[in-house]
Amino acid sequence: MQEKVKKHSTNGSSGFVPLSSKLTERSQSREVSFFSIELFPPKTWKALDNLVPLLNNFRQLGSLFSTVTWHSTMNQLDNMDDILSMQVAEIALNYCWLDTMIHLTCVDMTTDKMLAILERLKQIGITNILALRGDLNENTVGDFHYASDLVGFIRHHYGDYFTIAVAGYPIEHPESMNKQQDRENLKKKVDAGADFIITQLFFEADVYIDFVDECRAIGIEVPILPGIMPIQSYDSLTKITRLSQLDIPNRIIQDLEPIRNNDEAVRNYGIEWTIHLCRQLMQSGRTPGLHFFTLNRQHATATIVKALEIGYSFCHKPLPWKQPVNHRRCSENVRPIFWSGRPESYVQRTNTWDEFPNGRWGRVHSPSFGSLNDYHLFAALDSITPKNRKRYAAMWGKQLLDEQDVWHIFEAYVAGTNNRFGHKVESLPWNDEGLAPETNVIRHRLSHLNRHGILTINSQPNVNGISSSDSIHGWGSPNGYVYQKAYVEFFISQHKIDCLLKILPHYPLVNYQITNSKGDPFYTNCDEDEPIAVTWGVFPGKEIIQPTIVDVVSFKVWKDEAFSLWMNKWARVYPDEDVESHSVLGSICNTYYLVNLVDNDYPNETCLWSMLEQVIVSNHCTSSSHEV
Repeated sequence: MQEKVKKHSTNGSSGFVPLSSKLTERSQSREVSFFSIELFPPKTWKALDNLVPLLNNFRQLGSLFSTVTWHSTMNQLDNMDDILSMQVAEIALNYCWLDTMIHLTCVDMTTDKMLAILERLKQIGITNILALRGDLNENTVGDFHYASDLVGFIRHHYGDYFTIAVAGYPIEHPESMNKQQDRENLKKKVDAGADFIITQLFFEADVYIDFVDECRAIGIEVPILPGIMPIQSYDSLTKITRLSQLDIPNRIIQDLEPIRNNDEAVRNYGIEWTIHLCRQLMQSGRTPGLHFFTLNRQHATATIVKALEIGYSFCHKPLPWKQPVNHRRCSENVRPIFWSGRPESYVQRTNTWDEFPNGRWGRVHSPSFGSLNDYHLFAALDSITPKNRKRYAAMWGKQLLDEQDVWHIFEAYVAGTNNRFGHKVESLPWNDEGLAPETNVIRHRLSHLNRHGILTINSQPNVNGISSSDSIHGWGSPNGYVYQKAYVEFFISQHKIDCLLKILPHYPLVNYQITNSKGDPFYTNCDEDEPIAVTWGVFPGKEIIQPTIVDVVSFKVWKDEAFSLWMNKWARVYPDEDVESHSVLGSICNTYYLVNLVDNDYPNETCLWSMLEQVIVSNHCTSSSHEV
């Protein structure tokens, strides 16, 4: 079977570009334009909590791709779900939006097992493999003897579907008879179908430069990325070089000896040494990028990358939401707006779809892209571990005494101020990250609403034909114009709902959906079969693109998740004996309503804020009359 990744483009989306093509394009320039990183799977599932933010930070720094290491012991596992490398790769690709390459060793591997692994990688969406032989042992068996066998096997069965990298040894492989044999073995891997080479670590630029020249002399023309390990501690340096059978230059040994017990001094020395090394590599004109062995640490690599001023700029957004890097989803450009604050959840709900909306959402019951699957609320993405429980409690309140305490947390989040415990509220259960820049336009409106118990979880201001290059609202290709309707989504008490329902008939251009945790009653004036575009763009020579929509069917799915987060995420921050906090959150979850409002009169100043102000005033009047 031979299956090739389609190199297509879509309206509003650049389409999927294989990693091999990205490297080929950058290799045509004499300048170093990117960096990439290597990570290893943590030993426990709980340690994934630290790895996810690390991956997100490297993506934001502009890493072109990441690699995830593989251990030969994993070749003995029959259950694919037990292979932690696959899980980390899936998280990096699908939930951290970082193009990902997985290491794959072939020792002790049968062809049937290898095909099963490759099919699993396809299912995840992985299209990049670093093909390795792995470490031999006295009991080694299997159908593969060399990495070149693995490369040829993958090409035979999958054609160009996978981008394949192989390892190169700037000195020479420890098992090679001499340097010439080592270079010839490397050429066999390239001739078998490898797209590029990542070198083993080294410490001096001349080692890499000579290696590249020797490879070019025997006809190896593919890109060769230098593998660079910033020195982060004396112990890790000696351990890794021993395992790699690599000699440390005498100058480094002499420099480190006086400070070997001072980890901070060693780390600072390693950063300065690596910056100098990288600049020599960049000046050599032999590499389009730099590959860093991070040892699952951020500081050193981030400092080096910033000093070298390499990486991508993420100022421009192809779409209003994070664009997938998974090749299966590259043409996706329409989503319900409800998951704007929880994109990982939406990705997980839809990861079994065979197709994804492209162009217009269309009829919500269309079988072309399937239904929104159940979301496992206790997944790692929503985990409350002992470590982050303390952080969440600081943000969301160490103890909640009444509903007003919750209101204040919401207000502090949208206002960017500290809560009453003196801590900044950087996220809410419905918003995994900080507020979008465009929220600053309506921040004072949202603060006022939350102060009075209208608890907003999603919103956007109205925009009428602003440039697609605008630094706040812009997205899509240049020379276009973007539009969006004012939208707000919030939780609100029963008393305020009664007020809102009386006011809504006076605003015929406002679409609404209102329901409680049980979904009964459900109030709406929306057509169940007709989605509402709330964001769209007009670009030269292209169809109109509508990347976010509101529809009834998706909202009914979303409301289950939205209500569940009160108890399954927020309440789990507090110990069982904290009856007051659980009672407050449980009361809100059971009695409040979830509402979304769309103002279709987008060219004019929105009526949403004045309408909700009437709810606040009317509710105050009603409360006062009850007191009398």
